[in-house]
Amino acid sequence: MSKNKIPYINREISWLSFNERVLQEASDPTTPLIERLKFLGIFSNNRDEFYRVRVATVKRLTKLGKKAIEIYGNDPKELLHKLQRRVIEQQQHFELIYQNLLFELAKVNVFIINEKQLNSNQQLYIKDYFHKEIERTLFPIMVDENKPFPYMKDKSGYLFVRLSSSVKSQKNKYALVEIPSKVTTRFVILPQEKNKKYIILLDDVIRYCIHEVFSVFGYTTKEIINIKLTRDAELDIDHDVSKTMLEKISKSVKDRKKGLPVRFVYDNTMSKEMLSFIMKKLGMDRKDNAIPGGRYHNFKDFINFPNLGDKKLIYNHPIPLTHKHLQNINTTILQVVKKRDLLLHYPYHTFDHIITLLREASIAPDVESIKITLYRVADSSKIAEALVNALKNGKKITVVVELQARFDEENNIYWANKLQEEGANVIYGVPGLKVHSKLFLITCREKGREVKYAHIGTGNFNEKSARIYTDFSLLTADKNITHEVSQVFDFYSNNFRIGSYQHLAVAPFFMRSTFTELVENEIKNAKSGRKAYMILKMNSLVDKKMIEKLYQASQAGVQISLIVRGICSLVTEIEGYSENIKAYSIVDKYLEHSRVFIFGNNGNEKIYLTSADWMSRNLDNRSEVAVPIYNPEIKQQIRDIINIQLAGNTKVRILDRMQQNQYKKPKIGERKIRVQDEIYEYLKNDIHQNSQHSKTKKQRTII
Repeated sequence: MSKNKIPYINREISWLSFNERVLQEASDPTTPLIERLKFLGIFSNNRDEFYRVRVATVKRLTKLGKKAIEIYGNDPKELLHKLQRRVIEQQQHFELIYQNLLFELAKVNVFIINEKQLNSNQQLYIKDYFHKEIERTLFPIMVDENKPFPYMKDKSGYLFVRLSSSVKSQKNKYALVEIPSKVTTRFVILPQEKNKKYIILLDDVIRYCIHEVFSVFGYTTKEIINIKLTRDAELDIDHDVSKTMLEKISKSVKDRKKGLPVRFVYDNTMSKEMLSFIMKKLGMDRKDNAIPGGRYHNFKDFINFPNLGDKKLIYNHPIPLTHKHLQNINTTILQVVKKRDLLLHYPYHTFDHIITLLREASIAPDVESIKITLYRVADSSKIAEALVNALKNGKKITVVVELQARFDEENNIYWANKLQEEGANVIYGVPGLKVHSKLFLITCREKGREVKYAHIGTGNFNEKSARIYTDFSLLTADKNITHEVSQVFDFYSNNFRIGSYQHLAVAPFFMRSTFTELVENEIKNAKSGRKAYMILKMNSLVDKKMIEKLYQASQAGVQISLIVRGICSLVTEIEGYSENIKAYSIVDKYLEHSRVFIFGNNGNEKIYLTSADWMSRNLDNRSEVAVPIYNPEIKQQIRDIINIQLAGNTKVRILDRMQQNQYKKPKIGERKIRVQDEIYEYLKNDIHQNSQHSKTKKQRTII
């Protein structure tokens, strides 16, 4: 079976199918109204990144001609046309959803209005607001035939204005006005009238008042259109050996802002005259990823749509739980970990446990050193602050900072510099590899003996994303695991020391072979008539070799359940390939981010947690770590959580061969199971049962 001929869905096409699932959340009437607006924002932000990265890459491939088909497996030009057709279809659906949401919001007395719908009191308020808050932030650039078109920033929205001159000596002109949503709110809340709440977008505040800016020069505004340009965001890294990696990445981040255009979005009511003018000036044609849209762009801002006080309009996010073994403790978290492994599951558990642990380690006299990998750091990172405090307390700190964490490079550069200034040993990744592992290692000197504590997780050390991403963190003092985590850090310090691993599966050296052997073991069991199964949860399934292995397992009779949030290039329901494979995707209020791999292993299940998806980049071109779970209690808890996900019948989609994204629905008589709510209740009940058990144990001791 050739890897090039196996059933395979192109990753870009599959990604658009994933973003369609996000759009479904915006149209789902069971989702609270403001959350539906936020899903439009998430959809829009996802699509922007898709163009900056994936479409930009495909456009680059078009320059390779026939070689591109050999490398990529698809004709990039043909693929670009397919992608554009699909994007335009989704954009039309998007606009319908937005208009429907305006109607639904009006039913609950929330009105998003434009400049043409203002009453007299609102007009006065907007004029005053414009002069006090907005006018000084506007810097229009005049545009005419004889000048090159002004530079348009990526991630910014603009109003393109057609002007008519009342002065005979002046020609009619155009003007470009950047919408200053980075320096002021995109959403202006108008004075409430009785029980009615009104919001107007910043775009429309400017539309209403912008004529005052141009009138003093003898111009009147004839047409005001919302436009946006998306640029290639791939980093072109300088190979000058005289420069440090920090210097190279810093320069590349600056150059990214000048990347080539990959998409132009415009209001479809734009006149032919304006559209022709701007396309000519940009050097693009309408086939070149020009997307007709609605009245507004940069919908990513809707992720931060204001909370208007009505709890029914937003999700109920329950208070994060304290881990059952960290309730009312009178010792440090490290001392708890010394006695037992701990599994934290965000956002259900509080991420404060990790911050507290590092803060305690920064103070504790017996802690000698902390080593940690940082991939995506929060802009005001408490994790980084704890490391700075540890330095001030005389601890040895080693920080492996991945400078090429896409779109977080500037944050990472800031904290790398800050930590280095404070005296940390900062390692800027590994040449040729992205360091994507989620590790820290704390070394203590306890009664003259060296004791190590390790963290291996599925998500970043980022307190902001930990509130909205579902991830696992394993904390352990298991000597086998901590010894091998120490070897990984040795590799980061000295790239010649690859290390040998009996427990961890470490990419790019051993992870692929480890997972391949585990799949082959299931195939062997199935062929021997033994029960054989796999449950694989990840963000993306793209790697052709691993997909081919899964097809082989299915053909041998291995029962395979996939839970894939994003891209899934494996095709289900193909006779002779995938009859025994079922695939699901969960898209809900939290972003499913954890990776869990479960193998039946003839009745002695093997479970791994990891930061790695089954993509070639993760298995071959990144430093990743997968940790086996040995603690029986934690194994059972992970299995229970995965069982809940497999039983889910609300907010779960079936990934079929046609990519229809049909919801998995409750069977007759079956109760509704909304996975994320169910997991929170499961962990909450687990805490309660542990508390009851502790009380009973204490009572027995007293008796």
